[in-house]
Amino acid sequence: MIDQMIKSAWIALGGDRELLSRLVCVERPGAMAARLPVQRLARACVGACALAAAELGALRGGLGSVPRAVVDDGAVATAFHSERVLRIDGRAPVNFAPLSRWWRASYGWVRTHANYPHHRLRLLDALGLPDDATPEEVERLLLERSALEIEETVYAAGGLAVALRTPGQWAAHPQAAEVAQRPLVERAPIGVASGRELPPLERESAPLLPAAGLRVLDLTRVLAGPVATRTLALLGADVLRVDAPELPELADQHADTGFGKRSATLELGADSALLEELLASADVVVTGYRPGALDRFGLSAEALAERHPGLIVAEISAWGAYGPWAERRGFDSLVQVATGIAATEGSTMEPGALPAQALDHGSGYLMAAGILRALGERSRDGQGRLVRLALARTARWLTDDAGRDPRPGGQKYEGPDAWLAERDGPLGRLRYARPPVSFTGGPTDWAAPPVPLGSSPATWS
Repeated sequence: MIDQMIKSAWIALGGDRELLSRLVCVERPGAMAARLPVQRLARACVGACALAAAELGALRGGLGSVPRAVVDDGAVATAFHSERVLRIDGRAPVNFAPLSRWWRASYGWVRTHANYPHHRLRLLDALGLPDDATPEEVERLLLERSALEIEETVYAAGGLAVALRTPGQWAAHPQAAEVAQRPLVERAPIGVASGRELPPLERESAPLLPAAGLRVLDLTRVLAGPVATRTLALLGADVLRVDAPELPELADQHADTGFGKRSATLELGADSALLEELLASADVVVTGYRPGALDRFGLSAEALAERHPGLIVAEISAWGAYGPWAERRGFDSLVQVATGIAATEGSTMEPGALPAQALDHGSGYLMAAGILRALGERSRDGQGRLVRLALARTARWLTDDAGRDPRPGGQKYEGPDAWLAERDGPLGRLRYARPPVSFTGGPTDWAAPPVPLGSSPATWS
């Protein structure tokens, strides 16, 4: 019996309900224990992605039926912790900076995010503290202010801080009302029809790579967007990640999400001609910046569709491209705080968190699935597509009590070891989570390890 969350994810992607019979679930209780159904959400996102990959593989490969897709809770749980289980020459990654944490306020709790140097400086500036302020100094100051005051003060200065809200408090917020009106995955045709076609796959080649020969311009950062494009790279796409040279990036995070990709730097404004050359040959563009942040470079969905008919444009943001928080920066940890997840997973003594950054990972796999399905739809009508997701909308899906199924049985999850692999690469000896997207005849690992940030030319291979 297919879980209700898998059904809802597949329906949100516009998938044929009959194809759900081609998905097999291997359930392992305890893989991601939490009060909220995070294990089921993770299974649903990866399962829907695997099914979308199998569907596109059948279409391009001329197969008589869609290959069987398999989603294993063990592989999913390990992949949802990929940034934590990664080891580089035996070294554990650095995921959070000292000022990215919970703080007790004079009234309530607040969580800050300061992993990037510019976010750290904006946080300290908003609090009137020097650049070399210690966590102890920040703690003393925040104890004098309410959580909501801190949230507004820090955001006004361009930093990131979110006050802890209960589910009820979030439900009463105007941003929550906007989020509730949107589908889990926003999908819409854009632009005019084009003559773009999906070339057939070579039947003799192995493994079956549904995205082989397709070019994906990856303009994403942090986690959700890079997880989506990492998945497309697994499935054979030529993924070129492009970062602005002046923006700092976390090296370990880039390594974790860089499997199968190339990495280039490009000044979007100064190198507009080169950017346009890349766009002219791209099949998919994926963006992960705040809504509207890239519009000045001609990278809005509407502008892209006008210049490049048939292009698939995928966008992901924290709060959504609508409502009073549309222009706010955000990360998985902060969305958990605002939407009541941290309150639900915590106690009367302190807030909690999901066992993984499930909003990021889950949204990433849903985005990859949306792109795969959009490519299949384009093959029939030549129409470009917009695929849009928001972490806050994924959070609503997780926290919605409607349609919950009882906890499944199955073999207990015994840890990640069975789903880890090792290989050498330009960054050193890597231990990493194997890809969880699986279907008969499909790939079992990425074709290449991650490369250093900006080490590739800004051209298609």
